[in-house]
Amino acid sequence: MRIFLIGYMGSGKSFIGKRLAERIEQKFIDFDEEIEKIENLSISEIFQQKGEIYFRKLERKVLEQVLSQEQNAVISLGGGTPCYGDNMELIREANDAVSFYLKLSVQQLTERLFSEKDERPVIKHLQNKEELEEFIRKHLFERGFYYNQADHVIDCGGKDSEELITEITNRLR
Repeated sequence: MRIFLIGYMGSGKSFIGKRLAERIEQKFIDFDEEIEKIENLSISEIFQQKGEIYFRKLERKVLEQVLSQEQNAVISLGGGTPCYGDNMELIREANDAVSFYLKLSVQQLTERLFSEKDERPVIKHLQNKEELEEFIRKHLFERGFYYNQADHVIDCGGKDSEELITEITNRLR
């Protein structure tokens, strides 16, 4: 089975994904890391040097590769991956795949992302918490349609990683 973790940047997809993969003894694939390996550039550098359209096309190609492999894995997708083209439809229609939306509030995401915004190309330009919160609010409104198509929605608010992993593994049974 391929387990896809989706959600906004900062929602814990990679953090939870690594630990979930260990718990269920599966391979872990960090989607952004896969893209960085292919391009030999960071996500920020890809955005800067080649642009978002190039990045989204590459993202789609990598998604198709992951879906074509017959291996069990936990895959943490990039925050925008499910929201472009028919990527979410592709995931939903894949055989032996299940998706989980790791959902956090705008306030929780703002708190998590503010300290690391300089490493994230999409929010790097925002000057303060108010601008960041407004940006996240707008983005979540736009992306919610896609995120909520996940097979399972996990409310991550107030839960530690162990609770989240247990909730996900319980839903896999």
